[in-house]
Amino acid sequence: MLLWLTDYLTQYWSFFGVFHYLTLRAILGVLTALLMALLIGPAMIKKLSHYQIGQTVRDDGPQSHLTKAGTPTMGGALILLSIMLSVLLWSNLTNHYVWVALLTTMSFGVVGWIDDYKKLVKKDPKGLASRWKFFWQSVIALVAAFYLYHSATIPAELELIVPVFKEVAIPLGVSFIFVTYLVVVGSSNAVNLTDGLDGLAIMPTVMVAGALGVFAYATGNAKFAEYLSIPFIPGTGELVVICGAIAGAGLGFLWFNTYPAQVFMGDVGSLGLGAALGIIAVMVRQELTFFIMGGVFVVETLSVILQVASFKLTGKRIFRMAPLHHHFELKGWPEPRVIVRFWIITLILVLVGLATLKVR
Repeated sequence: MLLWLTDYLTQYWSFFGVFHYLTLRAILGVLTALLMALLIGPAMIKKLSHYQIGQTVRDDGPQSHLTKAGTPTMGGALILLSIMLSVLLWSNLTNHYVWVALLTTMSFGVVGWIDDYKKLVKKDPKGLASRWKFFWQSVIALVAAFYLYHSATIPAELELIVPVFKEVAIPLGVSFIFVTYLVVVGSSNAVNLTDGLDGLAIMPTVMVAGALGVFAYATGNAKFAEYLSIPFIPGTGELVVICGAIAGAGLGFLWFNTYPAQVFMGDVGSLGLGAALGIIAVMVRQELTFFIMGGVFVVETLSVILQVASFKLTGKRIFRMAPLHHHFELKGWPEPRVIVRFWIITLILVLVGLATLKVR
């Protein structure tokens, strides 16, 4: 939005031309989303507390969690609002990648909001029925996948890039739709499962979003793409603004979500943010690298799958409790130790993912 205004003002004062620089708008996107989250946060927490929209805690989980009962939830709306406003202000709104990412993020957020609303306001412990939640996630992901498939103009947009190997790119063809569906829905639910401790999910989200921003900038720049031997996809550079907004809004939310949390993001935040990371990874053609960088999300999800499968097949549990972070809590790790160690692991994995840009 402001890009249009600065375009107009440039004819009167050349200084405004500086806003055409993608890096500047990305930085402003980070700062705008961060500032909005910090400013709106206290009022939103107060409103959520006033309407008694608070967290319910399972009595079969770690006993330390019982004190969290009643903590305001649905704070993820703060993150999504900050992202949306920042992106609308600083991104190029004629770029279709921006709209795909933004609409996918917000649509998944709406699904999460309905689930939270049913559980926390309507006091329905089941929330949105799992089959309907999965149905709407599938519909949104497939719509985005079909659009990207039919709007592709160059082969690179439909190729699976294999990290480390310079010349390996697998043409996906129509199977691109299925891969995109798996990445977006899987990522959304993985972040949702990880969101179980104060700040556990949001900081890895911030780090992965920042790394995806680097990939987006390189992929959308012909010179960098050629130098790094990655596909050049015109227009994807604009996704840097969205990645910056996710990072800024996430850090602003962490101000209130850090241990001991004043607010939880709820499904509205975790489903929306997970979908955002997934769809951006698809558009910059880094699904496999995203799998590496989001390793914490992957392991958390696998722990649930293995736990359920083991219990159904053998009647025995592999972990004391799933997702994995609860297993370590029940082993005696204090909550802050689990959180920070998972952050450190994510940082290492993100650096490994970024290293694949040069190790080819």
